[in-house]
Amino acid sequence: MRHFDFAVDRRHVQAVNEVVAGRRRVRLAALIATLVCAAATAYLVRLGHAWSYPLALACALGAATALWVALWAPRRAGIARLYADGELIPAVVSGFHSRGAVLLALVNVARRDTGESRYALVTKKVRELPGHRFAPGERVPAIAVHGDRSARTIGERWLPVDTMPIAWGTPDRAVIERARAAIDEIEWRLLADNLALADQVQRSATKRLLLGPGQLPEGLGA
Repeated sequence: MRHFDFAVDRRHVQAVNEVVAGRRRVRLAALIATLVCAAATAYLVRLGHAWSYPLALACALGAATALWVALWAPRRAGIARLYADGELIPAVVSGFHSRGAVLLALVNVARRDTGESRYALVTKKVRELPGHRFAPGERVPAIAVHGDRSARTIGERWLPVDTMPIAWGTPDRAVIERARAAIDEIEWRLLADNLALADQVQRSATKRLLLGPGQLPEGLGA
């Protein structure tokens, strides 16, 4: 597993990192849901009908769940830790959408407890890429954030993986260049050769396309 160490700029992260922005949206939605459910609970209890009490209980449980989400969201692993623990992966600009660009990345989606590697192409819509050009083929070093966040998982064999560009963690272009150079050229070439598959990946339900051994270049084990 290839790690990449650098100093995460917290102010820069708060300004541009879309993972942080997503957590803010989740927390806000959870707080609103908490207030709505709490108000509904109070109203149903005030009605005092036999049928209103079960509904009040359901609303109270909903309020408690939403509050837990609101409190839990900011306590999830910090962005600096995600960068430190994640695997350095290659991504390239493969296309565009109304608010930004689409990245095509090469990631290992195998569960950590299997001891194997299984590569896939994944896509990620982004709005900002500081230090990068919005141009097809632009090389964007990133970190793979696995859905399990633990050594062992239960369920699906291939893990969900999110892509977090190094450029969301620092404005220092020298760091971005160092991360770009740390990725093997064969991986960059693989992405460049498969840019045409980006639309197919983007249209898939999982935003992921598993690659067979015959689709991998020599030197990149499956």
